[in-house]
Amino acid sequence: MNLRLAPFLLAAYATFAGFPAEAAISVIGSGPAQLCYQAADTGASPLDYIFYCDQALAGSLSASDRAATFVNRGVLKLNMKALDSASQDFNAGLSINDQLGEAYVDLGAVLIAKRRYAEAIPMITKGLKLGTKQPENAYYDRAVAFEAVGNIQSAYEDYRQAVALKPTFTRAADELKRFRIVDKPTGA
Repeated sequence: MNLRLAPFLLAAYATFAGFPAEAAISVIGSGPAQLCYQAADTGASPLDYIFYCDQALAGSLSASDRAATFVNRGVLKLNMKALDSASQDFNAGLSINDQLGEAYVDLGAVLIAKRRYAEAIPMITKGLKLGTKQPENAYYDRAVAFEAVGNIQSAYEDYRQAVALKPTFTRAADELKRFRIVDKPTGA
């Protein structure tokens, strides 16, 4: 028996409103860079904390902390839906250290928000390969992008991987409920 996946509602990606892949990168020490990281990591109000990111970037930081602070400020800007500015920060961080998986995943989230799904997939894939502290969010985002471009099998697999990594990930589990396995006609 051949099987195929059939989503109940293919248009779920159109309602994607959040940016779950926002992933902050920790910095060493205390001060404005640390406050910027904490705000990005906890989802604190961007307007209350972006100043600390700016202050840290205007000061003296190690290369790794500078790259991380750009990414963290990008996360705050992404939360403010300042997509182009967030992209600039993620790219600035990557220009210092191109091994930041979080930055690629977050760039993928920006591309999803811009409905540039096909471009988001390789970004998120690269971020996953480099490593990210919340891979379940990256798999969820990539599933959204896969579904949007019509790759239902890959979307289903990524939603499943997101739930496997974090069983309490309600949004991914809810997406999986839309899928069912149906018999594929022989010869199709």
